[in-house]
Amino acid sequence: MTRDEAWALLCEWTAGESLRRHALAVEAVMRHFARKNGASEETWGLAGLMHDFDYEKHPSPEQHPRLGCEVLARRGAPEEVVRAILGHADYTGVPRDTPLAKMLYACDELTGFCIAVALVRPSKSVKDVDVKAVRKKLKEKRFAAGVNRDDVVKGAAELGVDLDAHIAEVLSALQAEADRLGV
Repeated sequence: MTRDEAWALLCEWTAGESLRRHALAVEAVMRHFARKNGASEETWGLAGLMHDFDYEKHPSPEQHPRLGCEVLARRGAPEEVVRAILGHADYTGVPRDTPLAKMLYACDELTGFCIAVALVRPSKSVKDVDVKAVRKKLKEKRFAAGVNRDDVVKGAAELGVDLDAHIAEVLSALQAEADRLGV
């Protein structure tokens, strides 16, 4: 599956602009970490781009991301991408036993949260967000209430990295792509 094929599939299945933007942001962050870890940018980017492509059609835990992963496998997505996407939801029971799977899990919720923090800044720019601001907002349970804080903490722990260092890397990746992402 090429990046162009993936984008076309995402657009076919995802009408909402915010979910498309989330996919692009997670893709950018995953590509950043692929470069940093000597992994394939295309593979890691594909996992980031497609991890929630089926969410609008199949939002229930019984369906997402399982049904989407079946489609991805049929369309030629690499098995490691399909498995990482399955593992990004704890309720699937699929273990995160590869660096790709661990990174996708660690970046998904945190990427969305960092962007939410940016959107309440006067500038609405992720360039004006720092680790301290993210940590402060993480303590506010009503802010971006849909973000599971335990998943954010668990993601960094599964990577074996300090949470503040992980937040800083995610912010760095988003800031480098802020203009392209529109944040």
